[in-house]
Amino acid sequence: MNNFLKRTCYTIGAGALGSALLLMATSEAKADSGVALMHSQKVTSDSKAFEIPSSSARFVYQSGYQFDYPEDGVRGIFLTAHSAGGSRLNTLVDFVNETDINSMVIDIKDDTGNITYMPEEDSPFYDIAKNYIDDPAAMMSVLEENDIYPIARIVVFKDSVLADLRPELSFRESNGQLWKNRNNDAFVNPFLEEVWDYNVEVAKEAAKMGFKDIQFDYVRFPEGFLSRSDSLEYGLGNYDDGNGATVESRIDAVADFVGYAREELQPFGVDVSVDIFGAAARGFEENVGQDFVKISRNVDVISSMPYPSHWGPFSIGDIDKPDLYPYEVMDEYSQLENDVLAELGDEKPVQRPWLQDFTASYLGSGNYINYGVNEVEAQIKALHDNDIHEFLLWNASNTYTEGVNYVNP
Repeated sequence: MNNFLKRTCYTIGAGALGSALLLMATSEAKADSGVALMHSQKVTSDSKAFEIPSSSARFVYQSGYQFDYPEDGVRGIFLTAHSAGGSRLNTLVDFVNETDINSMVIDIKDDTGNITYMPEEDSPFYDIAKNYIDDPAAMMSVLEENDIYPIARIVVFKDSVLADLRPELSFRESNGQLWKNRNNDAFVNPFLEEVWDYNVEVAKEAAKMGFKDIQFDYVRFPEGFLSRSDSLEYGLGNYDDGNGATVESRIDAVADFVGYAREELQPFGVDVSVDIFGAAARGFEENVGQDFVKISRNVDVISSMPYPSHWGPFSIGDIDKPDLYPYEVMDEYSQLENDVLAELGDEKPVQRPWLQDFTASYLGSGNYINYGVNEVEAQIKALHDNDIHEFLLWNASNTYTEGVNYVNP
């Protein structure tokens, strides 16, 4: 099922965070000259509203910033919005300048669903925004001045903020209560194009800020959904063929969202990348809707998450305790990913995996090792040995290992 030609209108109501967020959907046909998209915006107490100008496929938005794609490929680190918007930005910029790291992935819509900076008051996202990045323009100027390639991380379907405001866009128990996972996180429904447009509009705002790559994360159904799919209440949108939420419909919905987002973002001249479970390369993640090849077909960059700590015993090759073997795990995984993407030939996306730069002590004694220079370099070497030369480093606290050779480990 291909839904790329659908267009949605929505209105987002103003007021306190707990006020209703109204997303009123109607479909429009795609205009021949480009995207004909009309959006009613935030309705204030005096009923003021304005329209986002229509974009055109012939027009490429100019943010005013100059960022060139790194000649020898992206080597990046992750920053929370708190790090990017506070004094730690300077420390991390110094880290980049002192190493061969050249890119930063920055939270623009975080794991809770918060927009991480305050847009203009007439923005539809104003009332759900947090002032984590208090001066986005200043932040972008710092990145530009230091030749740091900017990537905007946008968490898509894991979104407690939107789910709380609009439970009908999420998954509900039979009593009408919002369904949340064991971590008390709510997801919004990937079947609904209303949800697609909401996230695409966030992505467009990030592109206008100057980001050159829009990285979508949590592009999937929630874990545990398979066992509850028959008992929860939720809409199927255009994927309702009378058979309920099947493996195929979940895969189609997720892949279609990615393709739709990429099409909508074309006028902004940005790359589209997606974070994806490493296990999806083996087809193990079909139940959450992640098909490695179908998603890869619709993106410019694929960023798998094959952290050694995230594999179980013997779940990657014949390695019993994967966290203890960073080179072997990444070597085994890289071969798997290369084999899977070979199906796409010359049309395969850039491969830019996430690497582990943290110690997984939660695995318990004997099941983990401290990750430092040797362990990070081992993962990079495994990528290079398999002709993969871009990567991103994950550390949730944004504390990265000093002294790593990121180019020739």
